[in-house]
Amino acid sequence: MSQISAADISKLRKLTGAGMMDCKNALVEGNGDVEKAIEIIRKRGQAIANKRADREAGEGAVLSTVSDNNKVGVIMALNCETDFVAKNDNFVGLAKLILNAALDKKPSNLDELKNLQINGKPATDVILDNIAAIGEKVEISYYAKIEAEFVVPYIHTGNKLATLVGFNKSISDIQVGKDIAMQVAAMNPIAIDKGDVSKETIEKEIEIGKEQARREGKPEEMLERIAQGKLNKFYSESTLLNQDFVKDSKKTIRQYLSEVDKDLTVVAFKRCSLTI
Repeated sequence: MSQISAADISKLRKLTGAGMMDCKNALVEGNGDVEKAIEIIRKRGQAIANKRADREAGEGAVLSTVSDNNKVGVIMALNCETDFVAKNDNFVGLAKLILNAALDKKPSNLDELKNLQINGKPATDVILDNIAAIGEKVEISYYAKIEAEFVVPYIHTGNKLATLVGFNKSISDIQVGKDIAMQVAAMNPIAIDKGDVSKETIEKEIEIGKEQARREGKPEEMLERIAQGKLNKFYSESTLLNQDFVKDSKKTIRQYLSEVDKDLTVVAFKRCSLTI
């Protein structure tokens, strides 16, 4: 049997992200051949992935980040099975590795991200290498990208919730951007403004409003007007610019932004949550 050196183990760890003992055992099995050891680790990961394919991967890490010039932002969820693994530094490190690769290469969608080359191999293979060490089902469940004049990220404590917000112009005070990103996290708007709400959603809300009024015994001729009033309340609760600012409920987000810069507004936002 070939002598397995600490340098070989270290090299294999860097190439695969697998644990030290997993790397050592793979090298022993592969008779010191690094390429064979990589294949052994990957096969183990695939075997675990196949065995646990039907498991619920409801835990994980949701992260977001932006480029140095704040022009591009990406957000991603990497799922696993247990909170214990989700909090593990190696798992979070894997999520950050994939996230930073996404920021660098800017894939357009989730499928492109899964096939993105990271250290010479697809992201899916990088995950397989780590599954062998983690022992749980691991998968990328969400990915989105924003390109705007200024993009701000926010990650809630615990890595269960993250947001991205894109603005139409640069912001000198980064706290303003963070305030809006935290607003999106806390209030979960469905759209930026009234005009961005889908026709289907509007029709659904009007019908809900009519039915509520009807059950309250309101006359049929008043149902439309009552439903429109409820729709306006829906806009104020569910569209970002019309929501009350969580830090100061006396003003809306639109008013808050106009106080900073009369032309400043939000052009895009993304929100991903595992549990919230």
